Amino acid sequence: MKKILIIGLLLFLNFHQFVFSSGHETNQDTVIESSENNRDTSKTESFVYTFKIHQNIEPSALRLTKKAFKQAREKKADYIVVDLDTYGGLVNIADSLRSAFLESEIPIIVFISNNAASAGALISIAADSIYMKKGSSIGAASVVNQEGKVMPEKYQSYMRSTMRSTAEAKGKKIVVDGKDTTEIWRRDPRIAEAMVDPRITIKGITDSTEIVTFTVQEAIEHSYCEGEASNLKEVLQKANIKDAKIERYEVTSLDKIIGFLMSPALQGILIMLIVGGIYFELQSPGLGFPILAAITAAALYFAPLYLEGIAQNWEILLFIAGLILIAIELFAIPGFGIAGVAGIILVVTGLVMSMIDNIIFEHELYTEEALKAVFKAFFIVTLSMFLGLVISLYLGKKVLTSKRFSSLVLDSVQNKDEGYISVAKEQKTLVGKTGVAYTVLRPGGKVNIEGEIYDAKSEIGFIDKGEKVKVISTSSSQLYVMKI
Repeated sequence: MKKILIIGLLLFLNFHQFVFSSGHETNQDTVIESSENNRDTSKTESFVYTFKIHQNIEPSALRLTKKAFKQAREKKADYIVVDLDTYGGLVNIADSLRSAFLESEIPIIVFISNNAASAGALISIAADSIYMKKGSSIGAASVVNQEGKVMPEKYQSYMRSTMRSTAEAKGKKIVVDGKDTTEIWRRDPRIAEAMVDPRITIKGITDSTEIVTFTVQEAIEHSYCEGEASNLKEVLQKANIKDAKIERYEVTSLDKIIGFLMSPALQGILIMLIVGGIYFELQSPGLGFPILAAITAAALYFAPLYLEGIAQNWEILLFIAGLILIAIELFAIPGFGIAGVAGIILVVTGLVMSMIDNIIFEHELYTEEALKAVFKAFFIVTLSMFLGLVISLYLGKKVLTSKRFSSLVLDSVQNKDEGYISVAKEQKTLVGKTGVAYTVLRPGGKVNIEGEIYDAKSEIGFIDKGEKVKVISTSSSQLYVMKI
């Protein structure tokens, strides 16, 4: 229900991390044991679902792939063709994509239209078939950091094993040559490892001085590409997919809105609106518009993050709990103590954690990457809150003194010579006298002084009903008292 309400509200209101840098022509004598070739390609018509990954391999690419795969399953596609062009990206996101490719019940064909470097190499190897456009390349999968420096051996070891196991997952092929049969890997796992580690020597391919990157013809020769193709039509022809019905994944208006709302700059503005709305509501209680603006900004901040699977329920609840604690501190507990501090911490934590995709915490190799993501989100949130408060203070002074907003404040003048006085004369005589709290003062309430009931405010802490009080000052028809 909560998710439906968030979606409805969004429709109604219609930075990098660890990256790692960056097969064969089938013939009549070859039998390949794979899910793709077990499908009936002699059908009069095949349904092909296709989408593009022309970006860095990051959370948005994973979310795009999951959506496309889901639609392909719902539409009962026979094949999925991924038009791939990437220089790499996050190790953990690439690993998640690799798993999605390997676990897919629908055969996946990758069409490398330019580059399959880094994460692109791993993703491509996980596909059932690879086709490459003239001038494209695949390989170069060493793990490097954001500055392009090669990471320590434990990272390289992890990536070597991942590349090797991915190649092995595609199984072996049986080559029939006359009376002899030979069983060989469809994609040599050693080559996959050599795309990560320059120390690996493979005769005719690498001499242990550089990591492997294949051109189209090299990839075909070493069974890391099924063939060269210049477009989707040629890919399907070479894959022997006849009379194909093609449907492309299209980015929806909602996807575009979500992408726009998830930009760091806009997220910062929304946080400032949340802070500003709360500030102005506190300055003018009951006005309504400022708090409505704050609620709307909060919904626009959390809704796209929640819908994209980044913000979790507990993270949003942290934010709400923080607001409740701050409200309790402001309206129920005098001063600013534990509740207020805890509320601010929870609000900041909720905003920060909602901005971070939790997938980066799922592997020990990504510790530094996770810390960078947390620092980036924390910087955006705290800077936005600070700017929101500063701007609110500045605008608050301008608004409350502006004639255009005179209806929001009391600006009439009561002159003394017209008979107006700021404090009733008899109240001045009460300073120093004692009485009892007629109601609980929290901090405002009423007191009984010499049998008369007056409005009063506690100067220090709460005062329970019936406790003795002393008047210490008076201002604007208001007595200020303290417990004695």
